[in-house]
Amino acid sequence: MPQRIAPLLLCIAAVFVLPSVSAAQRGGAGFGGRGRAPVPPSTERFDPHDFNGTWWRTGGTREFNTQKGGEPEFTPAGKARFDANKPGYGPRAVSPALGNDPLGQCNPDGLPRILMFNRPVEFIQQPRRLIQFFQYHRVLREIWTDGRTLPADPDMPRWYGYSVGRWEGDTLVVDSYGFDERQWVDNLGYPYSDQMRLQERYRRTDHDHIEMVVIVNDPKYYVKPWISQTKTWELLANPREYSAPGWDGLVEELCAPIDEVDQFNTRIRNPAAGLTEK
Repeated sequence: MPQRIAPLLLCIAAVFVLPSVSAAQRGGAGFGGRGRAPVPPSTERFDPHDFNGTWWRTGGTREFNTQKGGEPEFTPAGKARFDANKPGYGPRAVSPALGNDPLGQCNPDGLPRILMFNRPVEFIQQPRRLIQFFQYHRVLREIWTDGRTLPADPDMPRWYGYSVGRWEGDTLVVDSYGFDERQWVDNLGYPYSDQMRLQERYRRTDHDHIEMVVIVNDPKYYVKPWISQTKTWELLANPREYSAPGWDGLVEELCAPIDEVDQFNTRIRNPAAGLTEK
């Protein structure tokens, strides 16, 4: 198998087929996934305002909120959009070749979906901004902490929106706006509109863990704000836990259309669903 194809097969398996199994069976290079044993709370001293380091969102599921009673309440427009989305995962899953998940064509994950995926993320804290460097799709996100406000009328929608952060005690509150509505909230096909305002709340609970709660506020599609389950980030202090051997850095895990759409979808995914090129 060509080297460049292997990560693509893993991406598709992780997104559409058996995420927990495929991730647990691969070791090293940032692919421990849900197979990792939980790390107990640390007694090591830490600065609750310092998020620098490489973290792995290991606690909580890849879905926004699957707790009983945690389901969102749709507006009529939101329900229509939800029903039109055909995910390849979860209780409404269809064969990926018959679905319309934006990731199936290598589109960006967007927010908050990329926060739900369990892959390493480097947090780089600077005086004016916090950078989140995601291994998955190799995304660079800026959270501005210099006091600026979100644009009232963004000049263009963005897959990852415009983000500003502020501290409320030991909690970092991140507000984002100006999203491209073509992506989903998570892999179950929950939608969001161009009116969505997103809030993330991060709190470092000990040296090795950060807790995160995400709130979707989208009056166009949801009757009231929708709150995620609590997700946990785990500090990866040893590069061998996330890096390619001998490299000590995040691996390149790209979804390249030249591989994904032209090779994997055409050769493997579509024929598996009975679709053939004419």
